[in-house]
Amino acid sequence: MAVASKKPRLREAALRHLLVVVFVTLSGVLLLIFLLGSNSAPTIGVKGLENVVDDDGSGYHRDLKFTEGRGLPRQSQLSLKLEKLNELPPRNLDLYPTLAKDPIIVVLYVHNRPQYLRVVVESLSRVVGIDETLLIVSHDGYFEDMNKIIEGIRFCQVKQIYAPYSPHLFSNSFPGVSAGDCKDKDDAREKHCEGNPDQYGNHRAPKIVSLKHHWWWMMNTIWDGLKETREHSGHILFIEEDHFIFPNAYRNLQILTSLKPKKCPDCYAANLAPSDVNSRGEEWESLVAERMGNVGYSFNRTVWRKIHNKAREFCFFDDYNWDITMWATVYPSFGSPVYTLRGPRTSAVHFGKCGLHQGQGENNACIDNGLVNINVENHDKVSNIESDWEVHTFKNQPGYKAGFKGWGGWGDNRDRNLCLSFAKLYPSRITASPL
Repeated sequence: MAVASKKPRLREAALRHLLVVVFVTLSGVLLLIFLLGSNSAPTIGVKGLENVVDDDGSGYHRDLKFTEGRGLPRQSQLSLKLEKLNELPPRNLDLYPTLAKDPIIVVLYVHNRPQYLRVVVESLSRVVGIDETLLIVSHDGYFEDMNKIIEGIRFCQVKQIYAPYSPHLFSNSFPGVSAGDCKDKDDAREKHCEGNPDQYGNHRAPKIVSLKHHWWWMMNTIWDGLKETREHSGHILFIEEDHFIFPNAYRNLQILTSLKPKKCPDCYAANLAPSDVNSRGEEWESLVAERMGNVGYSFNRTVWRKIHNKAREFCFFDDYNWDITMWATVYPSFGSPVYTLRGPRTSAVHFGKCGLHQGQGENNACIDNGLVNINVENHDKVSNIESDWEVHTFKNQPGYKAGFKGWGGWGDNRDRNLCLSFAKLYPSRITASPL
């Protein structure tokens, strides 16, 4: 009888021990999931967008502090949901919990060319020092293929933002296409349609004007809106989805930005590549000061304030290209030549063979044989700029200058006013640091 009564007690003790082990294991798993979730921003696909905000777009706090009554168009539901995503913290905080001291933040702005984007992301993954900084990817619209590529990045902190007033987010209203819009060379009085033609008589094309809108919105948001960057006073590097970045780019840029105050105090920026996109550099043993290029350019907040102060010049110049607008009207308005400092060997290459929003499909990728064959030599893998080099200045370079009237595409008053509204989105942050 004693032995029989002892067995149930032994079974009960074993069961209690098993339950304790199971409870401790489950608690550990739940704690690990919580810690990982708190250190890494969530990945949100198309389906996840449905639950980002309420149907009416209300019920959440906007950290970006958009100002009401600034002439902004009524947002679409997708626009509101994407604006909410802009508030999420960077991903990969579990892998890279801190940034290096005084990092050069990298901004990659993209449209919808996934084959291009795969190339630039792969090149960025091999950049020495990329894990020390924050990569911000600014999207013009929402495209799942582009989103997936960025969500796969594991080599640094990465934050995605989406232009909430991109024409690609508005299917039947401005800044997208409206039913009553004038088209091509329509006569507004005769057709009873809405819109102002450009200087060549052409009415707006939303896919084209989005290029300039995106760049201007991005600049205002990066410098004055995002909590990750609105107090950043150092340089920010801007690259595009068809820029191949060499492994030495970040280290070279650190050297250039440190040398610029002494070697070229009047230089506004530092560039990774020559302003002539077909050039790979002179191979000299000297630094180069020249007109500011649009491949791998960087500048600080002081320069941004000068640019921001010329919002009206930028927003009313009849050219849909942001870079030509800057060269032909904004930079000349500064009153002195706008030089950038670079090395004698390029650290970035423009590889795109078509522009605008071409190259989205697999069969129309605008890449030779679907590949990019860029020769990366040994001197492209390590910093190759010397601090004791002198500066060679190119003074009279070809290119767009003051007096050029623009290629058009930017004559509609609605686009001009929306552009001005972007300049008023956030409070100004004045700084007195040197160029």
